[in-house]
Amino acid sequence: MVRSLWSAASGMIAQQNNVDTIANNLANVNTTGYKTEANEFKSLLYQTLQTKTTTANGEQKPIGAQVGLGVRNASITSLFHQGPFLAYESNYAFAINGKGFFGVRCEDGNTYYTRNGDFNIAVGVDGMTLCDFDGNPVLDTEGEPIVFEDWIITSRLSVSQDGQFMYPDEDNNPQPIGIQIGLFQFLNPSGLDKVGDSMYAETEASGEVINEADNDDVEKSEVRQGYLEGSNVQVADEMVNLIVAQRAYEMNSKAIQASDEMLQQANQLRR
Repeated sequence: MVRSLWSAASGMIAQQNNVDTIANNLANVNTTGYKTEANEFKSLLYQTLQTKTTTANGEQKPIGAQVGLGVRNASITSLFHQGPFLAYESNYAFAINGKGFFGVRCEDGNTYYTRNGDFNIAVGVDGMTLCDFDGNPVLDTEGEPIVFEDWIITSRLSVSQDGQFMYPDEDNNPQPIGIQIGLFQFLNPSGLDKVGDSMYAETEASGEVINEADNDDVEKSEVRQGYLEGSNVQVADEMVNLIVAQRAYEMNSKAIQASDEMLQQANQLRR
């Protein structure tokens, strides 16, 4: 019965983490580029009560007796399937159709990756820089900040599906200006480290970053100007998962209550 107390307690802790994950998904249902997170569980150690060759009469027994000691969270996995495209009235709004990420250089000097393409233009000494709303510069295919010269009227810029910035010539025909938005992939995007603000950091689990412009072995992503990628959270699914997690939490609490009553009855046998 003591085993049942600890097993049920581990179940309550695991389901609490599950509810926390679901609540985070629902809280980010309107976050641009957010990816749904799913809780994965695994069983704990097993205690052997009887080996498969042991019986009361010493006869051969094909199946042993092992009792589990509960559950714990194995991982919280981000599901990187495509989110919906949402029209956005900005010349610097970009959505990715495919597996790619935008690269952003943050204040600490490190490069982080995001699916949030809600960018803007910052005017500086070196020119006009494409950046996110925190002022972090967006990177091109060379891994350098995207900076436009002063003569460019940024409102007239357009972007092709492969990420090339285009500017109209004298005949008002868009022509490439030699700047391309960097798109990056990972062999295991679920292994990326979530650092907040819809940013991800490269890890050993994710594998080294793959620059789509330098690698012909990966499926190329497309850039859609005037759109943002919405969250891929499915509210109906999350509400069902929330109900299941709540019921599992309740059943584990009932198991603790039943174990407590059994222990109480055992303690009263001597009376």
